Amino acid sequence: MRKVLCVEPVIFIYTFASSLTSPLVQQFIYRRLWEEEYNSTFVSDSNASYCEQNKSSPTYIKQKEVQEKASVFNMQLDLTGAVPSLIVAFVIVANGDRQGRKRSLVLPSMGALIAGICLTVISYFSLSLSILFAVAFITGLFGSMATFLGGGFAFIADICHDEKQKTTRIAVVDLIFGVVSGLAGLSSGYFLRGIGFTWTFVTASLLHVVNIIYIIFLLEDTVGISEFQHQAPVSCKELLRETFSGVYMLFKIAPYKKRILIIVLLFIFMTYLFTMVGGSSLFTLYELDEPLCWNEVYIGYGAAAFTSVSLTSFLGVYLFSKCLKDIYIVFIGIFSYIGGMVMAAFAKTTLLMFLVRVPSLLCFMPIPVLRSMLSKVVLTGEQGAVFACIACLEVVTGTISLSVFNILYATTVAWFSGFSFLLSAGLCLIPLAVLCWLLCTSWNGEDLALLVPEEVSSIESVDS
Repeated sequence: MRKVLCVEPVIFIYTFASSLTSPLVQQFIYRRLWEEEYNSTFVSDSNASYCEQNKSSPTYIKQKEVQEKASVFNMQLDLTGAVPSLIVAFVIVANGDRQGRKRSLVLPSMGALIAGICLTVISYFSLSLSILFAVAFITGLFGSMATFLGGGFAFIADICHDEKQKTTRIAVVDLIFGVVSGLAGLSSGYFLRGIGFTWTFVTASLLHVVNIIYIIFLLEDTVGISEFQHQAPVSCKELLRETFSGVYMLFKIAPYKKRILIIVLLFIFMTYLFTMVGGSSLFTLYELDEPLCWNEVYIGYGAAAFTSVSLTSFLGVYLFSKCLKDIYIVFIGIFSYIGGMVMAAFAKTTLLMFLVRVPSLLCFMPIPVLRSMLSKVVLTGEQGAVFACIACLEVVTGTISLSVFNILYATTVAWFSGFSFLLSAGLCLIPLAVLCWLLCTSWNGEDLALLVPEEVSSIESVDS
């Protein structure tokens, strides 16, 4: 059977299945905690979820307690899966330069399948929510989303030989991720209303089965089988040395300016991701609470609104890359996010909450552009190493961000639920300040690619 180099269907299916499950897990936890608190069935009609808006009512106080418990529970769940996924992401993606990219795609898909099956059983038999911690840990052992994205972007970098198109090609993958996430979010409410939690989890599991079959039997690897794979088994110490050598050599043999640029770009990526992940993760709880009181369908509409944001962000990258340097595109995207978060902090009506996406239309641009800038500055054999660093940063930053913002939201929801959004916008000043420093020192994104030929020459001279 002839294999193909088309990884986009893999990204599409995995993203749709995961994005279909993610908002449902939050709502599943929220409803179960609600039922435990009130000792009654959660009520949801065609217009809004049941929630009390009279602040003097005892029900209102219990409602806020459910919000706090759900926020803390989600934070604990994220921490449980973060540690194993961090280690696995670093090892698998970094080794992809020698052992291929497919394992970084198939392992997270298998983990997601196991999680989908477990969620089906928990939902069908009404098992304890504490089992979700074991599910999160097992999913983390298979690498989770960080490993999948790290492998996917490294795969794209391998097959994209034109450096000028690399920014656009990576942005296309981010576009697929954003659009499919929005479609899955829109569908999740109708899935939940039509077939319930159990059968929706079954549907997501079947999608992961299809994905695993495609990856194993149809997808061709971009990295050939190396001599490393034909050698006799090595000791654990040697295996660890081989695993971390790629990342170590990435910084050891690089020129001083290149090392500084990689560190600075990773820091910008990390700080912006921290603010964006933390702020956007609270939307579901914020929308479930008063005065919005959205039901599952409206939450699906809100998630689907990110489809337009992903599309406009991709169009922004495509158009701006023709006339602006990469660093200016990152500036525009960060300011776009700040505008959306400030507006979200004071959104008290359904219309205004939907309009939050308008100033945020370009907020996704910094992520693919920063990935591309990092990819351009390293050699072909270092793509796995740099994307392993990115994947690990995504896990660490995302986990810390979710923990901080969920705790903060639980603390401030009673007096001002929009405070976390304002904080998220304010923290964007950190990556903006670093970007200004890059501009002042004349280290811009267009100069990064110039370092690669210099490094190649230096390596060749050493080898000779």
